[in-house]
Amino acid sequence: MLEHGFYVTGTDTGIGKTVASTALLHALRHGGASAVGMKPVASGCVATAQGWRNDDALALLAASDPQPAYADLNPYALPLPLAPELAARAAGVIVELAPIQAAYARLRAQAQYVVVEGVGGWAAPLSGALDQVDVVRALDLPVVLVVGLRLGCLNHAYLTARAIAGDGCRLAGWIGNEIDPDAACRDEILELLRARIAAPCWGWLPHVRPPDVPALSRRLLLPFQVPGTTSGTDER
Repeated sequence: MLEHGFYVTGTDTGIGKTVASTALLHALRHGGASAVGMKPVASGCVATAQGWRNDDALALLAASDPQPAYADLNPYALPLPLAPELAARAAGVIVELAPIQAAYARLRAQAQYVVVEGVGGWAAPLSGALDQVDVVRALDLPVVLVVGLRLGCLNHAYLTARAIAGDGCRLAGWIGNEIDPDAACRDEILELLRARIAAPCWGWLPHVRPPDVPALSRRLLLPFQVPGTTSGTDER
């Protein structure tokens, strides 16, 4: 199946969706494709001369080629570092689907792939009337699940994979992200995840601070042909 983008979700907040999303952007670009990131809703923004800016969205912008307008990459930039529904309420903003769809269409016109990073975990709402699944359905995107490798991740991963399937969305693959370098039995955990998640593992990212995203991207194995390659990106 020829993909035009992916929706990156996670097993929880703070488990490395941005690192995985930027690594995926670099992997797609390494394969010869143009790829841009998108963070439809970002809470925890700082005021700049250019407007409100979010660190995760800026990381996606830096990893994009071509680099789109910030307002398209991050249509809803919310000041307070709260759950999006609460941050939007505090800002007097209602997060709606139409502006996200319009921004995505503009990004899609610029690049072969758009990597859309979600917020928190899969079930974290965007507003009182809008869930992340609504965005995934409207943009017709397969989902990539980032699993934060730590104690308890098996439960979170299995439940999230079931929820994605239960919502009628397609889980294209998952990426392990080592957020706790001291966690025991990492290899065994990865083995269990591979056995029980009904989607391929696209690789796992070791704990590196600060993250070297271009180097991390070389650890991803994409199970589809990227334009400009004869096969998927291999783990190098």
